Parts: sequence; C-alpha cells; structure tokens
Amino acid sequence: MLRVQNLVVGRGAGPVARIGQLTAAPGEAVLLVGPSGAGKTTALLAMAGLAPIHGGKAWLGEIDLRASAMGFVFQDLHLVAGLSALDNVLLAPFAAGLAPDAPRARALLDSMGLEDLTHRPAERLSRGQAQRVAIARAMLLRPRLILADEPTASLDDEACETTLSLLLQAARDSAAALVIATHDGRLRQRGLAVVETEPAS
Repeated sequence: MLRVQNLVVGRGAGPVARIGQLTAAPGEAVLLVGPSGAGKTTALLAMAGLAPIHGGKAWLGEIDLRASAMGFVFQDLHLVAGLSALDNVLLAPFAAGLAPDAPRARALLDSMGLEDLTHRPAERLSRGQAQRVAIARAMLLRPRLILADEPTASLDDEACETTLSLLLQAARDSAAALVIATHDGRLRQRGLAVVETEPAS
C-alpha cells in the first residue's frame, strides 16, 4: 500500500506544493491533479528522490518510498536517439547498475504491441510507439510503484485511451501502485481516485 501524508515538496530551497493524503493499493491507480504550475511534477520527482521534501512522508508498506523500487514515465519520455527500442528499455538496469534482462525487455515490448519494432531507432518511432517504449522501460525492474507525469497531455483521444489502459494494465500485472500526475480531464472519466495538490503555504 502506497501512503502519502502531508507531503510538502519544493523546487530549490522553497516549498511549492502539498499533498494532504494519498493512498493506493497494489494494482490501483490515483490521479494527482491540479492546474499547470501546481506542483504535480515536483511532487512526483520528490517521491522519486529527485526533488526536496520539506515535510511529511511517503512510504510503501513499511519502506520509505525513495528507497523502494519504482518506475518513472517522464512527460518528455527521454528516449535516447540512436538506440533501438530494446536498448532504450535496457537503459533501466544499466542506470541502476544491474545486469540487463533482455528476455523480459523483449516480452514487455511484445506486450505493448511493439514486437516488430524492437530494433527500430528511437527517433523513427511515432509518439505513441515511443510512449509504449517508455512504459516498458519503467516496468522492466518490476517496480512496486509507477509514477507517470502527464502521460496523455499531447495525445489525441484514441492514443490517450490506449496509453491509460496500458498504464493501468501494467500496474495490475505487476501489483504496483500507480500515480498519474495530470491536468487532462479525460482521465477523470475512468472513475479513478483523485487527489489534488494544494499550495504549500
């Protein structure tokens, strides 16, 4: 169970946003909402240990969240040009200092419908295909938590539905809690739990 309580996060030295309470069981999803500039991305980065926490706590079970395995789907995806879809997925264990697991990486790409694009360079993928590669990369290390930052912001309705369904299925398959930071009103139509960021002051 993911639990966040009175989490105050910031950029640089100053706090910018607060999450009063957020919970998500394994396989469940929560939308973290608020207007642009409300601190949603900063909150995700803080959960991942990439931005300062000024107060409160976030944890999975009895383990501090920042010490736990997690997968991050960035809004800008951060695929590396010149590397294939497969090699971009395999960046996850490389960055963590772990041995590559090519069979699992291929299986994840297959599950995303990319079995024929395994060796295609990242710059030759469509936006939707690149997003699937990014989700597969986030899933490779079997995270207990998936953090997704505005994953549908630039997508049309069909691609939005596909991407959300892939994220929800990935969370269920791995029994991972899923937190999606978004201001996309289309995601609310799925009946997911919603938590709104608050000003830190």
